[in-house]
Amino acid sequence: MELYTNARFISCEKENRIYTAMAVKGGHIVWLGDESSIPPRYGKAKRVDLGGATVTPAFGDTHMHFGSLCVFENTFYLMDVKNFAEAKAAVRRYADSHRKNKVLMGYGCTANTVAEHRLPEKRDLDDWTERPLMVMKYDGHAAVCNSAMLALLSDKVKSDPGCNTETGWLYQSAFYNGVNEATAYIPTMDIIRGLSGGAEYLASVGIGLVHTVEGVGFANDLDIDMIKILAPGLPQAFRIFFQTMDLKAVKKHGFKRVGGCFKLALDGCFGSEDAALKEPYANDPNNYGVLNYPQERVNEFAIGANREGWQITMHAIGDAAVEQCITAYEAAYADKPWDDARHVMIHVCLASEEQLKRAAKIKLCIAAQSPFIYWKQEPDEYLCSVLGRERTDRLNALGTMHRLGLIVGDGSDGPCTRPKPLYGMACSVNHPNPDERISRLDALRMITANPAYMSHEENKRGTLAPGMIADFVVLGDDPLTAEDIAGIEVKALYLHGKKHVAKKIGVAGLLARAIIKRITQREYI
Repeated sequence: MELYTNARFISCEKENRIYTAMAVKGGHIVWLGDESSIPPRYGKAKRVDLGGATVTPAFGDTHMHFGSLCVFENTFYLMDVKNFAEAKAAVRRYADSHRKNKVLMGYGCTANTVAEHRLPEKRDLDDWTERPLMVMKYDGHAAVCNSAMLALLSDKVKSDPGCNTETGWLYQSAFYNGVNEATAYIPTMDIIRGLSGGAEYLASVGIGLVHTVEGVGFANDLDIDMIKILAPGLPQAFRIFFQTMDLKAVKKHGFKRVGGCFKLALDGCFGSEDAALKEPYANDPNNYGVLNYPQERVNEFAIGANREGWQITMHAIGDAAVEQCITAYEAAYADKPWDDARHVMIHVCLASEEQLKRAAKIKLCIAAQSPFIYWKQEPDEYLCSVLGRERTDRLNALGTMHRLGLIVGDGSDGPCTRPKPLYGMACSVNHPNPDERISRLDALRMITANPAYMSHEENKRGTLAPGMIADFVVLGDDPLTAEDIAGIEVKALYLHGKKHVAKKIGVAGLLARAIIKRITQREYI
């Protein structure tokens, strides 16, 4: 038994309580209270002095692409390059150190943060390297290829209307299928090794619970089986959504959560001007974006998954896609009412108050991305140019969502943004539209209690209370009062009452740890 003292413990319950001491036994919290009145039964417990730190429940991320995040954490990011010359240097460095790789894949090209003020094209990438190269756009909805990469892609991709062989850009189905073909060249062992490094990064920012959407088209669904088998060997608790509309495949692989983005995205995004809108884009009266599926197909998917008793999550960014998503969930509930399904809408960047009222009526959860509020890859001036001022002001309506009683969990959409829960919290409380700002406690619950609720685990984790799993994070300052929330130091992460110590383990060690955890901790099964 351990007794943690000399700290400020924030419970993150709905009626938040503050404590100054906490006792943990067997990986669970057994008592919280005032340090001046510790019960005698805890008097002989091992004391851990936290040096005046602040303690909150471990953070959760309600939407990321963990497998993809790990791939790109181990390749190269172009998010922060200032010009194409820096991008070329980054590609060359990676290519020189990975001479055996058949293809080179990176992430994060954007037009809004580079001196050229445009996206790179095939001709640019041809100058960067002669080897096959694909770079994903910062929003994860398009990619650009050099000539060598295009030569590797099938005629199915190159003949798709979404493929522009002159510029090298892939959109919509050409993008999805092109990425599937490119990732097939990544060595499986490299992907597995990357999982451990990605999990350690998440631990460094205090994340203990991960909602991840997986499945990007590997042969025989190798990637989804791999993450299912190996996730228990990673430090965090993973809740995996199989990213497919093929319900037979979900059942075959034994998942009970389904949905996500990629081929399951109902629309595109603002950066590619293909997020589906009810009114046209401000810079093009003929462009309403793209709905990737007819309503009947989305309804069929939602009804089928809901009948199976699976939890569903679906990507919807523009208000037309939000409409399609809510309509499909309404159809699913009309077919089979389920009061505690906790189905999820991802993103919900542009939605009317009436749409959000309908979402609240059927108790949908929202997996929001507060880092999008201050996303330098999509700055305010860009969003105004494509959406207009009025719609830009209504983006990411966290205040409205909370006022309507929706359960909102925050997430990174990693690798679109690097997971940093405290940065997300800072964005939530400093929304540029004062009507959409939320309180610090509500923002803190978005990264603690609400992610646990959204995976039906509010009685196990997400708050500091007796009986809860002792997953908590030790912070250098109090997020409820600190001037700079995003700058707060994550000093330590505790999982099941044990301080997490970063370590690299090999593939065999990861597999062994996964097997042990499946046996000893039933929550992972």
